[in-house]
Amino acid sequence: MAYRYGERHQMNLFPQSVEDYVSADDPVRAYDGIVEALDFKELGIEWDEGQVGNPEYDPKAMIKLLTYGYSYGIRSSRKLERAVYHNISFIWLMGSLKPDHKTIARFRKNNKGALKNILKQCARMCIKLGLIEGNTLFVDGSKIRAAASINNTWSEEKCARYLNKIEERIVSILRESETIDDKEQEQESLVKLKKELGDKEALKTKIQEILKELKSEDKKSINSTDHECVKVKGRQGTHSGYNGQIVVDEKHGLIVNSDVVNESTDRKQFTNQINQANQMFDKPCSNACADAGYASTSDLKQIDERKITVIVPSQNQANGKEPGKFDKEHFAYDKQKDCYICPEGQEIPYSHFSTKKQHVAYRSYRFKDASICFACRFYGACTDSKRGRTVTRLPDEETKLKLEKQYKTDQCQAIYKLRKQKVELPFGHIKRNLGVNAFLLRGLEGVRAEMSLLSTCFNISRMITLLGVRSLLAELSY
Repeated sequence: MAYRYGERHQMNLFPQSVEDYVSADDPVRAYDGIVEALDFKELGIEWDEGQVGNPEYDPKAMIKLLTYGYSYGIRSSRKLERAVYHNISFIWLMGSLKPDHKTIARFRKNNKGALKNILKQCARMCIKLGLIEGNTLFVDGSKIRAAASINNTWSEEKCARYLNKIEERIVSILRESETIDDKEQEQESLVKLKKELGDKEALKTKIQEILKELKSEDKKSINSTDHECVKVKGRQGTHSGYNGQIVVDEKHGLIVNSDVVNESTDRKQFTNQINQANQMFDKPCSNACADAGYASTSDLKQIDERKITVIVPSQNQANGKEPGKFDKEHFAYDKQKDCYICPEGQEIPYSHFSTKKQHVAYRSYRFKDASICFACRFYGACTDSKRGRTVTRLPDEETKLKLEKQYKTDQCQAIYKLRKQKVELPFGHIKRNLGVNAFLLRGLEGVRAEMSLLSTCFNISRMITLLGVRSLLAELSY
């Protein structure tokens, strides 16, 4: 069988123009065309051809580099620098410009606001092309690690513990120093002790500053590397990170809005995310859907009041747990008397409002008399408390019951079944295909910029799949 052999010294004639390096159907042309269509003034990048000093790299070229690089999982500034030297598509995209890694990193750091606004313009393009309709929106969140170690997270307890250890070591160092003879002042032992003493004093000052910040900002913990990240729990354990949020349109699963919050749960994010997404449309969406992690009645109520159909299951509905014989579902609420009626027909009157837990408590006791529960045949099964049975009610209990009933309807069930394939797909692509297991930038502004860039890359990839490179470029030219 014959073989084909390579030859490094064979003379080849490259195309005379860099334009000939990529074909007309190459996806890189779509990225180039979309960035060219962006309004850079709206992004917040000032264009000044007459500025003095050393010439800067074309901002459009730098945005193209970041967008195309992120789309293929190349985020490191050093890897991007390598790509503009060795990758034909990057060379074509940059027009043979070759910025070094420091320039790339500096541009990304100094233009966080512009990168954050890219997704908005990309989403508007999709709306104009009819790829986003804004009828049904899906919300989801995912934990992404911060560029900071969990070991650098400090609480008041940890600060106090370390300060005690440092104080003990400083006293020990001073005691050791006093025992060294004057003749040994220039010996290595004393030099090392002085250096360690200086390090301990510096660490003590740093911890005291962190402790002061914890008290002034009323925070439970602060990460000394990235002050805005929080402790988040994921499948890989607990680490410092952020909670990435996206809102996806039903029609083609394109991302309408992205955000990042420093909250470890999704419970109070539904209204905020839907409102941000609705700003992209002339009118609010008809349906808004999310999983049970967003099931906060007070939060969902704000969207429900805007006549938007909220499709979010309660925790019990998500778990598929049927109510027990003596669960709250079997207790009837009497609005006129403001009390609950137990299955045995006994009234459970109003007790108090818990400001800590934000609910109303109803308890079956009669002041100084023994609880009516003691005489009940189900005492011990329904409750074994000496105070009798307690039933809690949310201030928005009626809204909660309405949303639970609404979720069970056939129409809402059909929409909820689409949730996973619509809104979880982008996070799967970003985390698995692009290998994004942590943000590169620090602070909320930085991670929001990265999340916007990653969401834009997902949208462009979907646009290429739906329309094709040539059709997409033809649509953008109008």
